[in-house]
Amino acid sequence: MSTKNYYDILGISKTATQDEIKSAYRKLAKQYHPDFHPGDKAAAEKFKEINEANAILSDEQKRKQYDFELSHPGMSGGGNPFGGGGFGGMGGFEDILSSMFGGGNPFGGGGFGGAEQKKARGADIEQTVYLSFLDAIKGCTKEISYMRNEPCAACKGTGARTGTAFKVCTCCGGSGRIKYQQDTIFGRTIQVGVCPDCNGSGRQILDKCPDCKGKGFLRKETRFTVNIPAGVDKDSSLRKRGFGQAAGGGGESGDLYIYFRIEPHKLLKREDRDLYVTVPISYRTAVEGGRIIVPGIEDTIELSVPECTPSGTRFCIRGKGVKTVNGTGNLYVTVEIEVPARLSREQLKKLNEYESTVPLKSCDNMQKYANNISAVYGKKIDKQ
Repeated sequence: MSTKNYYDILGISKTATQDEIKSAYRKLAKQYHPDFHPGDKAAAEKFKEINEANAILSDEQKRKQYDFELSHPGMSGGGNPFGGGGFGGMGGFEDILSSMFGGGNPFGGGGFGGAEQKKARGADIEQTVYLSFLDAIKGCTKEISYMRNEPCAACKGTGARTGTAFKVCTCCGGSGRIKYQQDTIFGRTIQVGVCPDCNGSGRQILDKCPDCKGKGFLRKETRFTVNIPAGVDKDSSLRKRGFGQAAGGGGESGDLYIYFRIEPHKLLKREDRDLYVTVPISYRTAVEGGRIIVPGIEDTIELSVPECTPSGTRFCIRGKGVKTVNGTGNLYVTVEIEVPARLSREQLKKLNEYESTVPLKSCDNMQKYANNISAVYGKKIDKQ
């Protein structure tokens, strides 16, 4: 008889229920699985013992026989009372996992067959749409055209004549997958691959569709009009479900993703929902104050500039930004004093006379700072 105590290996009592056995096995199998301990022979041996213990204790008949042998040592004549070579002769690791997890693999992967095959999905397509600055803000309609693998209408994308001239694949039983078993020093390993007979579709076509020749799709130009909502930005995108590449074999088509490239505006700049514009003003307007015209999205706005406004001052006009579903932004106006390109001698004379009578606080402070630096270090001001 085997000297191994399977209850101790799983860390459970002799009165453990099947649920307790299953729970203990799952925990230990995940802990010592060879995938988590590559090259660790001790972990591999422990993993083998865990599966061997579970194979016995999870089977009521084998457990009763094991309990009897455990209570009456020497009566079995030695060896494994259940026949075979322990772990390798107990129905296999595949049967253990299949009975416990309903055919699934607790360690990830595609399971062990028998489940319904999920049909392949077609690839997504990306398209870039160019918009003017105002079209992006106000919204518009655009015609989209591109080439793609379009589902065959004659066979509904199945590749079979009339969409029904096929049968369940006899090789994989309709799952689209087959399993491969291999015995190694760590035990039996199971891999799942695509069925070579049906290429993973789970179907075998009896009569190919004459239109698509069994592919399930045709290469065609897709053309439609899309409504672009107001307020889209450079980071915005739209998705059209099912307008991507056809999968063939009756699978779901991919999606179409539309990305936007927005042309710059001559005057306005945009950041999210806010708009920014720089407006030149005369020196007289900056000093005396007055009203200026500000360009907006669809109209012009009159803005009052207070007297003695410095160049670079920013004003906020609320509610005149971009309207979106999440709210409306503001329009920020920066005024800059325009300096004349050339003055006559008479104008320069008058400007000097004027400047000598007007205090310019910032200019005076800068001059005082420069004079102090020269006095401290005894250096003249470097003229450039």
